[in-house]
Amino acid sequence: MSSYLVTGASRGLGLEMVRVLASKPASEVSIIIATIRSAAPAALQEIISQAQGRVVTVQLEVTDPANVTKVAGEVKEILGGRGLDVLINNVAVSNTTPTSVTATTTLLSTFDVNVVAVQNLTLALLPLLREGTLKTVLNMGSIVGSITYAKRFMVAPDPAYRVSKAALHCLTRLYALELEAEGFTFVAVSPGWVQTDQGGPYADLDSPTAAKATLDVLSRNREDINGKLVNIKVEGWENATGLHKYDGGDLDW
Repeated sequence: MSSYLVTGASRGLGLEMVRVLASKPASEVSIIIATIRSAAPAALQEIISQAQGRVVTVQLEVTDPANVTKVAGEVKEILGGRGLDVLINNVAVSNTTPTSVTATTTLLSTFDVNVVAVQNLTLALLPLLREGTLKTVLNMGSIVGSITYAKRFMVAPDPAYRVSKAALHCLTRLYALELEAEGFTFVAVSPGWVQTDQGGPYADLDSPTAAKATLDVLSRNREDINGKLVNIKVEGWENATGLHKYDGGDLDW
């Protein structure tokens, strides 16, 4: 029985990952802690009502260090002496209004959510993760933040988002190297282009498909994924010829 904490669970991939986890038997997933900024939306409330007490919400403002510390205490109480097995850092911001790198003014605010908040929350929950069985942190990365593929994704509208994801990939790698001797797994997962508020309605994948494929990464060999940026695998997309393909391979970052 594993415990999970998913940030940004009000909508999009976060909501769908909570739904997927809640659909698994209690013998596999014991509790899902879903963080939200305010009241739980109807879709999340529905999941909670059907989860027989296995989905619990906590209010989290990831950019408020004091609130992060408070939430870590709440999570400890919820777990009741058990450790946290999996942390999924899903919260992110992106400016979908196209701009160039020379006109970017949101670098600091984007880093605050996409990188600094991940660092602060991971550190706050590290004692609980050390007490867990799986000791796993999944950071939501992105192929658009890959330096190797920078030219391919010049069409992406938000340079600040891309730079922040490049930094997140590096942060993931550093954690993996530093804590692998303790049995930790840190992995960044690129979910591709998804039909969320950020991705828009014409994206490649719907949220349920991308959420399931993202969580499927956790079933892979831990040594194979530790410290890497990993692509999701979606049947029928392994050999796509557009900007994205979803073949489950490692991505250069």
